[in-house]
Amino acid sequence: MARSAPGTSTWPSFAEALLDAVVIGTGFGGLGAALTLAEAGADVLVLERLNYPGGCAGSFTRDGATFDAGATVAAGLGEGQLFRQWLDRLGLSVDAEVLSPAVELRTPGSSLVVPSDRDAFARQLASMPGAPAGIEAFFATQGRVADALWPLFADPSLLPPLSASMLARHVGRAGSYLPVLGAFGRTVEAVMRRHGVEGFAPLRLAIDAGLQITVQTSAAEADAAFGLSALDFWFREPTHVKGGMGHLADALVEGIRQLGGRVSFSDRAKGLRRERERWIVSHRRGETAADVVVANLLPEALRDLTEAPLPSLDPLQDEVERSWGAAAWFAVVEGELPAEAFHWQLVADPEAPLIAGNHLLASVSGADERRAGPGQRVMTASTHLPMPATPEDVAAVQAAMRHTLASLAPELRIVHALPASPRTYARFVGRPGGFVGGPPRVPSLANVRGAFPGAVAPGLYLVGDSVFPGQSTLATAVGGHRVATLALRATSGPRTG
Repeated sequence: MARSAPGTSTWPSFAEALLDAVVIGTGFGGLGAALTLAEAGADVLVLERLNYPGGCAGSFTRDGATFDAGATVAAGLGEGQLFRQWLDRLGLSVDAEVLSPAVELRTPGSSLVVPSDRDAFARQLASMPGAPAGIEAFFATQGRVADALWPLFADPSLLPPLSASMLARHVGRAGSYLPVLGAFGRTVEAVMRRHGVEGFAPLRLAIDAGLQITVQTSAAEADAAFGLSALDFWFREPTHVKGGMGHLADALVEGIRQLGGRVSFSDRAKGLRRERERWIVSHRRGETAADVVVANLLPEALRDLTEAPLPSLDPLQDEVERSWGAAAWFAVVEGELPAEAFHWQLVADPEAPLIAGNHLLASVSGADERRAGPGQRVMTASTHLPMPATPEDVAAVQAAMRHTLASLAPELRIVHALPASPRTYARFVGRPGGFVGGPPRVPSLANVRGAFPGAVAPGLYLVGDSVFPGQSTLATAVGGHRVATLALRATSGPRTG
């Protein structure tokens, strides 16, 4: 078929619009899937309901300032890592800097700076008064689990579905997986107990705070394999994207277009039906037929698009509904602040659950980014809250957030604020109910089942933070890549006619 030039708004009629694949949503799962399909030569159309890419990891402009919608720090931009591979192959540029230190954890009367080096952090904790002897041994175990699993994020072909050559590579790496087997079916707390460190308050708070934003739960419940590897996020070149995370999403969109794919913004998918072994996608600009549809949506949102029941989505939606909603402050701030971008985890009461405004991740842009007025910076601060949340619940959480920010970050002067709630996410990011999306990663056979991707229905696939491996921009992009690989195998690659 004759295709329109990449980036133009000239659309073929329905009769001409027969594509290899339609991707719904430009979250990083959808972007990863679309890039993989386009690199394989597939004819791809990406639909995005917003006028900017990235979804909950995008950047938006309001009242003259540019804010990060959700995610504020990225992994995967280091040498040899997945995003860096895509950017280098396609000649794309993203202005970014590795965070050093990674994050600062503040409580009333204390501050713990987390360096971007695991061994340095272990030594720092071990030198504290009252520190148990097993701290460095615990981090050695944590590091072995992380070292076994993080290579899967640089080379997603090591994840199922596996070819014979990939199986052979796993056999060659079998020894490195032994620590993962030791963590299987355990909680992070159980591993801490094995090393005698579970009661050391500074370590426990740092781990609980880190796990709450990476695997959505505390050490007492977090699956050890997921949790111990997720804790390495701060030690794997955590990167601040200058100008906002949306610039990374913009670069991937440009890559898709370079490869001949089309990305259509402000173009909401409205319906999905199966006809003659193809999917018909109804969207704002018309209808498009495709062999494959990849949906970067929550399970409920995909279910609402289709005319036929999709019972395979029910267990996934049940997991999502056990997750959290998000409340946020998008703020323009002033004050005597470091020149570089920085990230704080703020905990008002270390003895209380790290949710509902008691715990915030606050991220502030660098002085050189010009994302607000002269001398001003932008901040995204977010917290989890239990769902469903009433307006009264949200108001109480917002009040707690204000208190936590005022008491633990007094150097920030908020000059303009845009509070956000689960309802905000439901309305503007298309997340039914306002759920964060990533289910808490607890020990469960669902984690094993999730490692083996499959189609929701013939030619229909789900990606995003509610499916394996989920939880971060890098993880969802990895998931998008591997699902696209599965789709290409199932359809014997792109059409040639």
